[in-house]
Amino acid sequence: MSSSAPGFTNLHSSVSYSQNSSTPNGGAARAYQNGPAQTYQSMHPPTGCYGAPPQQQNYPSPVPNKAPITNSAHSANYYRSNHHQQQQQQHHLSQHHVAASPYSASPSSAPPQPYATLPSSAPPPSTAHYNQQPVQQHPPPYAPPGSYYGPQSYHAPPAQQSHHQHHQQQQQQQQQQPSLVPAPAVAPGAPVYPIVSYPSAPGSSQFGTLSSSQSTSALGVMPTQMGAPLHQYSTTWPASTAAAQPGYSVAPTVNGQGSTGHQHYDQSRPAALSYDSYGGVVHGGGAADRPASGTPSASVHSSPGHHQGGDTSSSSTGSASPVPNSYDNLEGGSYADSMPPSDHMTNQAAPYAGYGYPGMQPAYHQGPAALPDSSPSHDPYGQSAYQQYSQPFPNMSQLSAALGGLSGVPELEVEALRPVNLLQEKNLLPPRPLEAPEPNLSPDLKKVNCCPQSFRCTLTSIPQTQALLNKARLPLGLLLHPFRDLQQLPVITSNTIVRCRSCRTYINPFVTFLDQRRWKCNLCYRVNDVPDEFMYNPVTRSYGEPHKRPEVQNATVEFIASSDYMLRPPQPAAYLFVLDVSHNAVEAGYLKYFCESLMDNLDKLPGDTRTRVGFLTFDNTIHFYNLQEGLSQPQMLVVSDIDDIFIPSHDSLMVNLKESKELVTDLLTSLPGMFSQSKETHSALGPALQAAFKLMSPTGGRVTVFQTQLPTLGAGSLTSREDPNQRSSTKGVQHLGPATDFYKKLALDCSGQQIGVDLFLLSSQYTDLASLSCISKYSAGSIFYYPSFHYIHNPAQLEKFQKDLERYLSRKIGFEAVMRIRCTKGLSIHTFHGNFFVRSTDLLSLANVNPDSAFAVQMSIEDSLADSSLACFQAALLYTSSKGKRRIRVHTLCLPVVNQLSDVYAGADVQAITCLLADMAIDRSITSSLSDARDALTNAVVDLVNAYKSNVSNLQQSGVVLPASMRLFPVYILSLLKQKALRTGTSTRLDERVFAMCEFKTQPLQQLMRMVHPDLYRLDNMSDHGALHLNDTVVPQPHLLHLSADRVSRDGAFLMDCGNVFYLWIGKCCDDMFIRDALGCPSYASIPANMSHIPELETTLSERVRAFLDWLQDNRAFSSAIHVLKDDASAKATFFQYLVEDRSESASSYSEFLEHIQQQMS
Repeated sequence: MSSSAPGFTNLHSSVSYSQNSSTPNGGAARAYQNGPAQTYQSMHPPTGCYGAPPQQQNYPSPVPNKAPITNSAHSANYYRSNHHQQQQQQHHLSQHHVAASPYSASPSSAPPQPYATLPSSAPPPSTAHYNQQPVQQHPPPYAPPGSYYGPQSYHAPPAQQSHHQHHQQQQQQQQQQPSLVPAPAVAPGAPVYPIVSYPSAPGSSQFGTLSSSQSTSALGVMPTQMGAPLHQYSTTWPASTAAAQPGYSVAPTVNGQGSTGHQHYDQSRPAALSYDSYGGVVHGGGAADRPASGTPSASVHSSPGHHQGGDTSSSSTGSASPVPNSYDNLEGGSYADSMPPSDHMTNQAAPYAGYGYPGMQPAYHQGPAALPDSSPSHDPYGQSAYQQYSQPFPNMSQLSAALGGLSGVPELEVEALRPVNLLQEKNLLPPRPLEAPEPNLSPDLKKVNCCPQSFRCTLTSIPQTQALLNKARLPLGLLLHPFRDLQQLPVITSNTIVRCRSCRTYINPFVTFLDQRRWKCNLCYRVNDVPDEFMYNPVTRSYGEPHKRPEVQNATVEFIASSDYMLRPPQPAAYLFVLDVSHNAVEAGYLKYFCESLMDNLDKLPGDTRTRVGFLTFDNTIHFYNLQEGLSQPQMLVVSDIDDIFIPSHDSLMVNLKESKELVTDLLTSLPGMFSQSKETHSALGPALQAAFKLMSPTGGRVTVFQTQLPTLGAGSLTSREDPNQRSSTKGVQHLGPATDFYKKLALDCSGQQIGVDLFLLSSQYTDLASLSCISKYSAGSIFYYPSFHYIHNPAQLEKFQKDLERYLSRKIGFEAVMRIRCTKGLSIHTFHGNFFVRSTDLLSLANVNPDSAFAVQMSIEDSLADSSLACFQAALLYTSSKGKRRIRVHTLCLPVVNQLSDVYAGADVQAITCLLADMAIDRSITSSLSDARDALTNAVVDLVNAYKSNVSNLQQSGVVLPASMRLFPVYILSLLKQKALRTGTSTRLDERVFAMCEFKTQPLQQLMRMVHPDLYRLDNMSDHGALHLNDTVVPQPHLLHLSADRVSRDGAFLMDCGNVFYLWIGKCCDDMFIRDALGCPSYASIPANMSHIPELETTLSERVRAFLDWLQDNRAFSSAIHVLKDDASAKATFFQYLVEDRSESASSYSEFLEHIQQQMS
């Protein structure tokens, strides 16, 4: 259910996402999930329990004593009128059997309400109109011969043979790491990916059930909820939500190289089975994974709809092998119903035995034989074996006892738990930006754990129970950056991708090898056989060491997927550019720079020989461009009937880039001049997007839209909703949600056809980004916003636009992707944040995936984790690379489970917590109100201080006391409250506020934290003390300063790093030597007014300043502009607004905020 966190409670529990197949978006549960889907309660004094799940979310009775904020009658009718249609659709699509879902809500449950106050938000489009037809209405240009799509023979695998009952003893061989083969770089400056390719050895393909074996807890009775926590965990999500693996995911090639540069040790024979060309992932709820009694078993069959292409009938060649035709099965692929349950299914979470990570002695060296029932009471590889052979935690012989006090690494924990009285301690910032806390694991596990830049958790020590989590008053969630650019990525080519037969987890460093032939899943504890092929290690070229395979040595790997993971042949890279050419656009002058940038980067567009491009321009009409090979020049085709858009020619508008490159260059050269005299002021953006959808539907791909004004004609036209007089209102902010559901519906249609839409908004006027952003939000696109863009009057914005475009056009991309997150039995995921469409309870549909977007999820603890010493999380992203390869990128994170509150606090990740709370607050501000969201954030601090005081610190001192690990929490929350997205009382344009909200939902953590709490450094007195020495360059490391005017002096030069922009503020009395040596100006007076670059001078100081700036830029995707500011009134306002610890006309200072917290404490 939607967010809840310190201070945020659900409004009426009735607004649950009804999870059955009759959800308003055609079976894909929770369409509104990536944004608010929940109406919220008004704030109450923070008392009572923190985040216990609301009881039985399925009944529409409001929480007692809470006045609903929205008209719930509206929501009930809205649902009733839909529910009937959905049922009819279901009958209509009944050839896809939809099994009873454990997520189903009773028909009376109220639906998600997209934006509480907008009756116009009709339900998302029924997907029926594109579900029922195969994608190929016109044969797609890359379609294979018809026979490809026909059902082909497909033999069900024989039932698995019984497991070996004895362990084979083996000599452990010398560990060898995979040899890394650098792939050729695509372009200068592109990261080099040493690619390790692991071919397959003999063996057959892998199958497995989709639905999870995790037992779901019976709905618990919840204590009455007081106060309004932002994160509240609902019991209605069975633990199995997290269990099925991503269906169909899209990511670009590694280094854009496809599998070139792989060293193949080819020993592979073709797999023994012949597959249906859509992937023989047989589907059905296997008997082996029955959830606990009372819960219907869910076979996540094709939810009505979303068949992306190919044959949509479920006919099959045998009863055990229906042709999978839904993305849900792809990544999750499951067994046919006839599969017998394995006798090794554990009925209780067994603790871990040995691990297959480097340097650990596998448990099978000297162990006794395992009994068929491997529950803890009988399992010789349970707790005792785990101690006997391998000691993952230093000095912990009795895990449960040891996890009590200060476990593990005492000195780190003692520091993390040191009580800090914030009213007395003023110097809280570390000298360098905070790193992610290290989980308290053994060195062996730490060595192979997932990198925190890709995957991190708000709590690096997972509480054993929901009760302990509630007591801590901190949110539990994950932050992911799944497709980021990596320096090194093991790429594995193998006939068999080894996965758990029950929950479909990919084998990873945290599984347990019971012996050479059997491994135990680290998420559901099922015992699985090791396939023969996996016994061969391609790195050492030796046999019999499955625990040394690269999949078990690396927490992030990428598999080259077989046809099992495809619904259709991999699509080509396809790019359509949709350009606003109205008078407003011509005035802004972006078109010339776009055309130049695209021409410069045509060869860098990710793709292969099949890459396709197209162009479409619009003002009050839509203009298509025929670029068919053989024409002497491009032809413009104008469609003026914008109320009934049609495509004038089907085969010549999206063309092969290689074949039509000259025509494309001609068009880009002539486009800016074609419209330079345009006087047409109207904008038909909606019809242009409808045309783009029709043009791209046969293949899918990326649509890039450039818009400079409010759309005024045709479908999706908008009127201005902003009242400039209300920009600095303290009462509340209206119109944060969309004015129409046109853009959301179109985005869902796009997502269904694997089309992602990216929006570049270059505008000096209000353009209703709250409505326009929906086209990108729900199609997994990106949003770029350049307020006050003008090619002459705003050179800084122009430069940023050019640099952003260069990155955008050349960055890698994945197509037709899906992502699924699984977690240890007992944990469940309940709310997602980011740009995507939630296709089923835990499957995110990403029509495009790019390396710069991040996601967040909230979790709750459904069942006690007392039997586990570790909790694991796995994110799998299945995608088609720009080279047409199907790939699966898998990240696995392992964290300790603790039963003491002090350990939970010691492992708290204050930055991850801040980012997750920001996402939750943004949902709250849209579904309830901005003031409600702000109150909830303040209450998050009050709740934490109270919880720490009453449960842990045992100090009688008064004041605001927090553990050292959370000492920056109040200053981060105060910074959030002063950020554009959430501030009140300071003049803020509505579009800029909405854009800031979009950024919070999609930016990676490091970037977000710099936007929330910028880094401030003094540059004029830098020394080489503590400097980094990188490739003959000395990079100084000045210390971080608190964001307060009393740290800034007139005799200095101060650099503020705000993530997407740098400000270098030069004080009036700054040393002339610094001004001369670093800026190349003789004196302060001669510094020009809008200086926006640091000159390259032959002085040591210039080299140091530039080295430091380059080093800061190095780890961010989009380059940040730099503005040199002088110590005068206008520049001062720009710089000083970021000094969040100081009082401003509309917001309190840090010390006043702490006093407010102290007053609120119970």
